[in-house]
Amino acid sequence: MMYDQTRAQQPADQTRGPAERRAPGPEPLLPSTERDKIVQRLRHALNTFADTPREALEEAESAYDEATAQLVNGLAERRRLLRAGWQDRAPGTQSAELRHALRQYREITQRLLQL
Repeated sequence: MMYDQTRAQQPADQTRGPAERRAPGPEPLLPSTERDKIVQRLRHALNTFADTPREALEEAESAYDEATAQLVNGLAERRRLLRAGWQDRAPGTQSAELRHALRQYREITQRLLQL
């Protein structure tokens, strides 16, 4: 985590307003419905391995392919939205808006590096 000078200078007991509070956690890289479908397919593959190993392996490979495709598509869409938020702005765009975009890029990149 990077040092935040503004936050460090705030009194410890200062409470944040609703707009300044962080979400409970980062936004998932895959929508939960898609993630659940892939997990179910992988479980099915694991549960059927003893009876049909080759088919189970093919199912696991297919689940892997689906997960990677969903991840690539989701990341591309997130990048498109992030870029649209700052790229076409006037040169005098507020540094706070640019800082927010930079934080989002950093957060997503760090999560990818931890996979």
